[in-house]
Amino acid sequence: MDQFPGCNVTDTSPVSGESTLADSQSQSQSPAPAVKPEDSTTIGEPPKKRQRRNKPTLSCEECVERKTKCDRGRPHCLACIKRQTECKYARVANILEETNRSVSNARRMTKPPKKKQSMSNGVEGPKQITNPSERSASRGSVSSSTGLLSNVPYSHPTASNVFGIGSEHPFANYWTCQGGLPEVISVLPEKVQADILLERYFECVDPVYPMIHRQNFYSDYEQFWSLAQPERDRADATLIAIIFSMLAMGTQFVTTTSPRERQQTAEFYVSAAHQSLRMSSYLNKTSVRSIQAMVLITYFLINDNHASDGWAFAGILIRQAYAMGLHRDPDIVVPNASTFDKQQRRKLWQAVLLQDTFLTVLLSLPPSATHTDVNVDDLVDDCTNFSHTSPTDTAYIRGCWLLANLVQETICSPRSLDLPISSTPRQKAKLLSDFRTVYRSFPDVFRSWDAESLTLLAQTNKRIVRQTLFLTSNYFHNVMLLHSSSSPEVPVNVRGALDAAHDAINAFFLLYKLFESEAKVWWVFNHRGFLEALCIGGILKQQAADEDGETLVKKDPVFVRAKADIGSYPSPLFFPCPLFCNSPTP
Repeated sequence: MDQFPGCNVTDTSPVSGESTLADSQSQSQSPAPAVKPEDSTTIGEPPKKRQRRNKPTLSCEECVERKTKCDRGRPHCLACIKRQTECKYARVANILEETNRSVSNARRMTKPPKKKQSMSNGVEGPKQITNPSERSASRGSVSSSTGLLSNVPYSHPTASNVFGIGSEHPFANYWTCQGGLPEVISVLPEKVQADILLERYFECVDPVYPMIHRQNFYSDYEQFWSLAQPERDRADATLIAIIFSMLAMGTQFVTTTSPRERQQTAEFYVSAAHQSLRMSSYLNKTSVRSIQAMVLITYFLINDNHASDGWAFAGILIRQAYAMGLHRDPDIVVPNASTFDKQQRRKLWQAVLLQDTFLTVLLSLPPSATHTDVNVDDLVDDCTNFSHTSPTDTAYIRGCWLLANLVQETICSPRSLDLPISSTPRQKAKLLSDFRTVYRSFPDVFRSWDAESLTLLAQTNKRIVRQTLFLTSNYFHNVMLLHSSSSPEVPVNVRGALDAAHDAINAFFLLYKLFESEAKVWWVFNHRGFLEALCIGGILKQQAADEDGETLVKKDPVFVRAKADIGSYPSPLFFPCPLFCNSPTP
């Protein structure tokens, strides 16, 4: 209905521009009463109904029909897994899920942070140190890096231990100037012993970091041992480096020797691996084998309580990975390579990215593997007979990769600059949604488990159990960091932090229960568990200090469970390293 301002005539003709003579006469003889603007919607036509927003249903059809909560996991939600019903999603739900994954998988360049302000807005400004020997306490939160980043000095004329772990050079010098590669090859153990250590490596280490193709490696390994000694001495130095690095890590998980003997043997092997890299001129030459060896050496150093050396060595590793072009899409930089070689490059870059990301999470330092156009969706199984890999391994790698992409940008970058992870409630809600999207992308086997089912699975498939526990620990530890981070506008989510810490620390408890000897070796897993215990302890202490807090801590199921988690934490005597012996108790 149209209304003309300044005129008391309202056109009510059924068709615009048409009117009869009678209508005209009627209008001229009996002018219509003036129509007020607010009455214009009530005259001549019924009031329009308010249209509802057409919101698509994102939950699966079974959960919608049963009116149950759906976690929207793919290919099956947890509710359908438990009910053992068919899980189907509407087409629009699948399209939106794929869109969200593409956005979370996109690599974003880290934006420079805004200039730090004073303490009034919750961010501490830079300090001025008058005494050069004065050491500044770490400003990280309890759940971030307590017990590791030990009071780093701003400036000091003498050398200082960066992280408080590892005080000697990790590569002992057993080598002469003229010995060369034959000298290193001469200290290889007997093949029978080497076979045992390699088998230990593939049993304990390879499930967690599956970057070395087993069949391909053993083909090169057996060929090396079949050579005569003069030909062995002319072997590829990077092959010798990767063999020794695998022997070193395998030795860390041996249980038939004393801890001291095990440590000395492993350090000897890693020194041989480093010497082999030197013989290959690894600082100006790079290859897939040399990068693989360097990744393993970094993990070895961390497990061997040489976190400072591992961090520094990883810096060289990142530069060499960039120099080799591992950060670029293989279809662009090596378009003529075989499918298998392209997949190996993608897996190796993922191993470098994963190591860098979760090491920087624990150290609260800036991530380095930030510039890449390698797409996680391009990682697929090569179905040839020789190079076929387990679909579960591929799914595990993809899950770790997606999580690392998200953690690097949203957790590592702000924490490295003492910035809050989320500065507004809207941003925090978006980050939590992104983390849930990544979690829903994990295969069912990594999400739908409990302690009993995983204990039973450990009797037949320990590989999947190890992968499940490591992926679970990685995910929930970072969700805990997100919930426990605060800013002037976003307080700590106490219950969210305790729930995530519970899931993360119980993955550690279960690892310790099922693989006790291995649990003592994995420094990264131990340190995450330690930080989770500190986070829980800090929250309980703060809550108890509030009014009526003692009653809440004693009666509320979430807080009672949190106290039980602290009580279940293994004694530091089980972990005889500086991290656990010298760190404060919550």
